[in-house]
Parts: sequence; C-alpha cells; structure tokens
Amino acid sequence: IAPKNFTIHGLWPDKEGTLLQYCKPKPTFRSMQDQMLDDLDKNWIQLKYTQIYGRDKQPLWKHEYLKHGSCCQKVINQNTYFSLALRLKDRIDLLRTLQIHRIVPGSNYTFKEIVDAIKTVTHTDPDVKCK
Repeated sequence: IAPKNFTIHGLWPDKEGTLLQYCKPKPTFRSMQDQMLDDLDKNWIQLKYTQIYGRDKQPLWKHEYLKHGSCCQKVINQNTYFSLALRLKDRIDLLRTLQIHRIVPGSNYTFKEIVDAIKTVTHTDPDVKCK
C-alpha cells in the first residue's frame, strides 16, 4: 500500500547556508505531552522505534531538539520549535505536489523530475535521498 503522507525528518536552522548543530548552552528536553505528543506522533514519526517506546521515551524528537533546536533556543522555545516544524509540513503537501506533476507511487522517475516537482512548492533545492 502506498503511503498517504510524508513524515518529518527534522527542522534544521542554518546561518548563511551553514547548518548549525549542538549549540550552547545545551538545552533541557522536556517530554512532549497532550496534543503536541499526538501531533508529533502522527506527523514526525519515529520510524526506528515502536510507537509505544517512541511515545514514552521520545528518542528522535529529543535527538533532533538537542542537535538542531538548540541552535534556535535564543529565539524560540522547544514547543515553538516543534510547532513550527508541524506548521511547515502542513504548508507543503508533497504527495499532492508529486501527483500534480504526474509522479505517482509504483512508477519510475528521474531524480531530477522529483526534485523539480518539489522545488515548485519549496522554492529551494530539496534535500532528497534515495534508499
């Protein structure tokens, strides 16, 4: 069955094209709860972990926040960091964008066709990798 959505990998701040990581001071990660927990569990899926373990220990979200969210902590807090990632994901419907460009699951396309389709909505070169 073809997926009905894409998940988030991360939200990575940069400064003039330089990716920022593990900024000081090291923030404290507070476990997600309530609606934010449900929204992240649906949209920022912790694929390496069972859902029960992921919701309880939150290893991916913690890792992403400590690695990347730490670099915007002077501007936004943890909750805003995750809310922003969710809002950005909602603004761009990648599955629909690919369908508009006649790229559908089950067929083969060039890397350029996929990148060009995504670029029509992101207005920047997407970081696409094949596995």
